[in-house]
Formats: sequence, C-alpha cells, structure tokens
Amino acid sequence: MTFPKEFLWGGATAANQCEGAYLEDGKGLSTADIMTAAAENSPRKITDGIIDGEYYPSHRAVDHYHRFKEDIALFAEMGFKTYRMSIAWSRIFPNGDDEVPNEAGLKHYDEVFDTCLQYGIEPIVTLSHFETPLGLLKYGSWENRKVIDYFLRYCETVFKRYKDKVKYWLTFNEINVLSTKPWMAAGVHSDDEQVRMTTAFHQLLASAKAVQMAHEIDQANQVGMMYNGHVAYPASSDPQDIQQTNDFMHQMLFYADIQCRGHYPAYKLKEFELKGIVLPVQDGDLEELKKGTVDFVSFSYYLTHVVGKDSPLSFTGLNGVKTGYKNPHLQSSQWGWAIDPAGLRYLCNVLYDRYELPLIVVENGLGAVDKVEEDGSIHDSYRIDYVRDHLIELKKAIDIDGIPVMGYTMWGPFDIISASTGEMKKRYGFIYVDVDNDGNGTFERRKKDSFYWYKRVIASNGEVLD
Repeated sequence: MTFPKEFLWGGATAANQCEGAYLEDGKGLSTADIMTAAAENSPRKITDGIIDGEYYPSHRAVDHYHRFKEDIALFAEMGFKTYRMSIAWSRIFPNGDDEVPNEAGLKHYDEVFDTCLQYGIEPIVTLSHFETPLGLLKYGSWENRKVIDYFLRYCETVFKRYKDKVKYWLTFNEINVLSTKPWMAAGVHSDDEQVRMTTAFHQLLASAKAVQMAHEIDQANQVGMMYNGHVAYPASSDPQDIQQTNDFMHQMLFYADIQCRGHYPAYKLKEFELKGIVLPVQDGDLEELKKGTVDFVSFSYYLTHVVGKDSPLSFTGLNGVKTGYKNPHLQSSQWGWAIDPAGLRYLCNVLYDRYELPLIVVENGLGAVDKVEEDGSIHDSYRIDYVRDHLIELKKAIDIDGIPVMGYTMWGPFDIISASTGEMKKRYGFIYVDVDNDGNGTFERRKKDSFYWYKRVIASNGEVLD
C-alpha cells in the first residue's frame, strides 16, 4: 500500500497559537487576545479587554512571528511539502472594518509565503482560525450580517495580494465548533440557539461567497471547508443508542452538508421549525449557498466519541463535547482524549461517502508532556507511535477504500499554545519550544526524536513508518 505520489506531507498551526507579537506592526486585538490561560479543571476566561495581572497566552505565544524563517527552515529539513497556517485577520484589518488594509501585516505574510516557496513548501491558508477582530464586536460580531462584507473585503485583499503564492485556501477553521465554543469560532458569547444559528448562517453565507470570489480572482484557487472531526460510535446495538448517535452526527455535520452540497439539509430545517428558529435569509442567499460549494473537505481528527440514550449530550467543557461514555476498547491521552487510529479511517469513509470530494487531514496529533533529558534530547516514542498508527489507517482509507486523500498536516509541527486550555505543557510538536505555561523560557527550538522519524516518513512517501 502506498500514498499518492503528490501527497502533501506537512504540519499545521494557527496564528493566534504560535505567532505572538499581538500588537506589533499595526495588528489589532482579536477575540483570541482576550482569552486567558485555563485554571486547573476550568475553561479559559474571556475578559473585558486586557486586564492587568491576567496571563494571555496569545500575546507572545511561541514567537513564530519573529522566528518564522527558522521554523520553516526546520520544516524544510523534515521535507515538508506543505505548511497549513492561518492569516491573522486583525493583522490585515486591525479593527475588522477598516477601509484600508495594514501594509505591514500584508508584507509579513508575503515574507512567510516567500520563505515557504523558497523551500518548495506549498502554503495552505486558513482565512479565519479561531480569531475575529475584536473591533467587530461593536456590531455583535458574526451575529450581524454586516460582518460578511468586512470578511469579504479581507478575503479579496489577501486573494489578490497572494495570487501567485497561495492556491489552497480554507474559509473557517472547524466551523462546527460554533455548536460547542461560539466565542472561539465567531466571537459570539451566547448559549441561545437562535443566536448561534444566525451566526452560523452568516458564516456559511460568507464562506460560499468567498469560494466564488477566490475562483473569480484566480481559477487555480482551490477552496476547502474545515470540519472539526467529531465522529461517534453508538454505545450499543440498542436502536435508541443508534438514533442518539445519528442525532449527534447531524449536530456536527450539518455545517459540512451546507458547504459541500449547497443547501440546508431537511433534518436541520425540520429542527428549526420545531424549535421556532428563523434564519435571516434575504433574497438571493440560498442561490449563493448553491454556487459557493467547496472544492475539497479538510478536517481535524483527534478522537472518537461514544453516544447513547443514557447520557444526554453536553456541548460544554474543556473539550467542547461530552457524551458521558468512555470507550472500554481504547486508551486515552494524558488529557483524556480517546486514542483511536481506526477512527481516522472510519471518518474518512463517513466524509467521502457523504460528499464525494477529495479529503485532506489538516490536524492530527498527540498532546503530551515531554521531558527534556540532561543532554537536551527529547524521546517522544509515544508521539511517533500515535502518528504512525494513524498514518497506517489513513493508508488503508486510500488503498483499500479508494478514498482520494490529498495530504496530511500534523498538528502542530512545533510546540504551540493549546487552543482549549492555553497551556504549553500540552505539547504536540516534532520540535520542542522552550516556553512554560506562564510564558517563560528561552524560546529555543530543539528537535525531538519524532522530528527525525517524520523526516524518514516523508522521504519515503510513507513507505517507511518504523
């Protein structure tokens, strides 16, 4: 079994989790910049502006803004074919609604993309990855239709500026996180489902319009949606457990249904009718959704859930989703996430059977506490085992199931702050970054054992996984 010849091997990050430099060169505040690190067993706080004495991990993160050349050179040493990253919208339009873009921000990403291309690394760029310009909150953020126009102004700016440098784009990172963490996804802090579904409609419409714009500006552009890879098994063969699992998947997949099929599914429209939820549809909106379907499906995959009738679903908590069940057949990470390599193959089948579009895994990795030995080495065999086992299952999806998979970008190739907790001790990278949970350290980069292993994997196009 082999990976395709043009398979895109690489890694993935988000600007707010790695760049730092949160107010440099004209950047404005984003929703991520007022999120503190989580206290023990508590979620991250959202503060009213910047409060003295609070620690905000995004403000310095791991200083990728100043060290991107060093980091990308390390990616090239591993043999990366692609780097999935995001543009910080508030670097380009500091307040979100500015008339003129910030040239310093545009120039920064010119340099990032030029560095990637210098090494033959293809950028995959997420337009909105868990950060909305804080200045847009005066409109109500994505609950307000005006924000669509501001987003499209930003899209047009970067599509034109980077026309010859970027051809793969993702609109909204893990758009279905709107159902679990609306602040992260859209800068909306509400449990009201009418508010969330209004917000979702505006993002879905914005995505559809952005897809069309990208194609008009450059026919070579390929635009994908990005699904937070929630997938579930029923707790038993009890028909009620099966139905509960189906309902769970509907809650997660309806965003992808719209972005891939171009219309709201019947099950969601009936749910809205029963709950009295009214979408803010204007003339022409439904046609825009039809015309703005995506070219491919990208997704994250970390874990699977077990769902059944005896535990109601809870879209809260540090992981965003709780189902009340633990899979007795699986081990868990240090953060309690079920480790299920076979679930990656299963999810590939779910997504391809449903949409028949090319897939790309743009996030997959193991968060773990790493130990630096006295000689500076980091022996992370657990990370190697995790990624290897998932790649074996991905290879099965390609060669046994016949699914067109474009690539695999491991999350994250160097240690970055955790989105869910703001921690640094929850490390994912092949490259160690000397920063602790309080933001202290030298920021020195250091290669882990997994760095050399992934280099061998890429050099062999996935043939050598030992």
